[in-house]
Amino acid sequence: MASLTLLIPTLICLQFHLLSLAFAQVNIGSTISTDNNGLWRSPSGHFAFGFRALNNNTDPNTKLFMVAIWYDMIPDKTVVWSLKTDNKLETAPAGSQFRITSAGLTLAGPEGDSIWASNLASVVSVGSMLDTGNFVLLTGNSEKVWQSFEHPTDTLLPTQSLQPEGTLTSRLTDTNYTTGRFQLYFKDGNVFLSPLAWPSPLLYDPYYMLDASGAASTLLFNESGNIYVNTTNGTTIQPQGSQWNILDLNPEVNNYYYRATLDFTGVFTQYYHPRNNTAQSGWRIMRYVPDNVCNAIAYQYGSGSCGYNSYCSMENQRPTCKCPYGYSLLDPSNQFGGCQPNFTLACGADVQTPPEELYEMHASQDFNFPQGDYERIQPYSKQECQQFCLQDCTCAMAILGGDTCWLKRFPLGNGRQVAITDHHVVYIKTRVIRDFYIGANGEPSPPPDSNKLFLLGPLIGSLVLNSILFATVALFILKMQKVNRVSKAAPSPLETNLHSFTYENLKKATQNFQEEIGRGSYGIVYKGQVETGSCHVIAVKRLDRLVDEREKEFRTELSSIGRTCHKNLVRLIGFCDEGINRILVYEFMSNGSLADILFGKSKPRWNVRVGFALGIARGLVYLHEECETPIIHCDIKPQNILIDEYFNPKISDFGLAKLLLSEQSRTTTMIRGTRGYVAPEWFKNVAVTVKVDVYSFGVMLLEIICSRRSVLMMEAGEEEKAVLTDWACDCFVEGRIDVLVENDEEAFADYVRLQNWVKIAIWCIHEQPQMRPTMGIVMQMLEGLVEVPIPPSLMR
Repeated sequence: MASLTLLIPTLICLQFHLLSLAFAQVNIGSTISTDNNGLWRSPSGHFAFGFRALNNNTDPNTKLFMVAIWYDMIPDKTVVWSLKTDNKLETAPAGSQFRITSAGLTLAGPEGDSIWASNLASVVSVGSMLDTGNFVLLTGNSEKVWQSFEHPTDTLLPTQSLQPEGTLTSRLTDTNYTTGRFQLYFKDGNVFLSPLAWPSPLLYDPYYMLDASGAASTLLFNESGNIYVNTTNGTTIQPQGSQWNILDLNPEVNNYYYRATLDFTGVFTQYYHPRNNTAQSGWRIMRYVPDNVCNAIAYQYGSGSCGYNSYCSMENQRPTCKCPYGYSLLDPSNQFGGCQPNFTLACGADVQTPPEELYEMHASQDFNFPQGDYERIQPYSKQECQQFCLQDCTCAMAILGGDTCWLKRFPLGNGRQVAITDHHVVYIKTRVIRDFYIGANGEPSPPPDSNKLFLLGPLIGSLVLNSILFATVALFILKMQKVNRVSKAAPSPLETNLHSFTYENLKKATQNFQEEIGRGSYGIVYKGQVETGSCHVIAVKRLDRLVDEREKEFRTELSSIGRTCHKNLVRLIGFCDEGINRILVYEFMSNGSLADILFGKSKPRWNVRVGFALGIARGLVYLHEECETPIIHCDIKPQNILIDEYFNPKISDFGLAKLLLSEQSRTTTMIRGTRGYVAPEWFKNVAVTVKVDVYSFGVMLLEIICSRRSVLMMEAGEEEKAVLTDWACDCFVEGRIDVLVENDEEAFADYVRLQNWVKIAIWCIHEQPQMRPTMGIVMQMLEGLVEVPIPPSLMR
């Protein structure tokens, strides 16, 4: 009887606890808003349901939110669920509301416009955030008609199960909750991990399989912290791997939080966190599969766990990514975003220079890119392997294993660290180092050895003496030329270091000017080939206007381009100045113009567009601020930006450029440029400055951001969008920047950059030239080195 007496209070307490789990209720009509920081917490406060900010913007007009569930009693507030539709994150601007109605859940914008709705057939009576981390909707009969556990994102929690139709999809990065590059899913009765052909939903070949012999029915995370597959024949199967050890589970389950997450690196990891230790450093790894994701992913497509042109290594149970020698991170804040070469390897750009003078092979042994070979040669020695890659302009890297030489071209995928052996050597092709630049992982290039320094002193002394002698002779010649001046505007090949072609050579190279590839200012551009040991593709611009205009155009372009040297400017290889023929010969750009890519059928990816904008800005900084004689281009537009084999943007067509003497900052000229990109001062009787290029860049930056032309014919009701500059300014003032990149998930996820770049563009197109920043300041703002202030209210 006594024991029964003790049992009754216990049962009462248990019943009360169960009722609190089921009915920590959120009533019909309840709302949470981005403005009031409202939350729906679980009974014990372990979990919270509400809005989470996606960016750090303080301006409410540009702040974005997602709807999420997170651990609310630990410092880092780890998100375990977010609202998605077809694996796409639902985002909401400031002022949005999330509401429970009898029809289910709704997410509405600040104007009441519907963003998302659950659209349930059953009538909902109440909602509840449970202590399990599951948010549920219940009918009057306590039947669950919707629950977050049935719509998982990247995480499973104890008591949660994954059904055969369900998936876990990683986030893009640790702090970016958009759809990532890896997925856990059921297929043919087994459970797989596969990379995605991001950003599409196409699955590549799996890199891990939980083999259930075709009988898998459920993936279950039970209350004790165990994860296993239930099969149709009643058995259970656990994940297999040396790093998945069931004995590591702590028996005191109630003292720990547990979660199992498909990390953005592609690793399925079970974590634990003490419930009563809020000061501890964070989640700790319990176990994971696969053992080494770097080696597990071996498909011919995709980049692997790391991004392209980088290689993966396991450190402290986590994959890390490194750049090869001569490469650096595309995004310094994201080591998994891939690497880019700190130089250019291009076919046809250096036709007059032997490869041995341009490139060098750097040897390494601790990594490999086992997929994506375009050539395999055997038997080959170390010297032969290096020389073959050196001579092949498409070769980025050669890997020698034994006597077999594998040749690689960009982009390099599935890189991984390997043990160093005498039978494995990687030869990285880089430009000959003429200046110091940042090396593989941020460290400077190695200094020359002492022997080289010992020889350097006498060499420098000799160069100084020769320079003095050369300068003396040059001054004498210049004085003689001043006395006997002859009108000769075009620089000689000696002055410009250009190759002089004959008309017949270029006629033969272009097959009598047969294949037209474009039209630049004052001329038509043809594709051709010249032979200097091997064939090199060139672009031949034949000037075809009136004699006076043609002569002026020819000499202007020759003098402006011939003296420039920058990786974001099209290189002038040579010219023809023979009789009435005025022809310019450029390096060939295999990917056409920025206009072709930007305004084509499919929108280029956001990170590609970012690279375009940064490259063009660097080229303009060089023209305006780094040339001995500053150059105003005067016709910056997408058609005059050419794209090379590696998607590097290069400014072309200097035919309209105005040269400024070193003591000048202004010049007067006729109106030049292209409608839509022309600065207002061109139409006034005032001197123009380099700020006309800044204006044109601002227009083009908006085109790059939005992937649309600056002026469009719009349908009725959308006339506000016709002129891009006006529309962008309106969107900024009204806090609707997101509509500029509608349906562009990547751009939307990079909202801080997006907002800043729109502000930069608005500054660039200011009506008053003096209010526009210089390209040097623009470059710093684009790179995030300088804060972008709010543009003035009157910018048009």
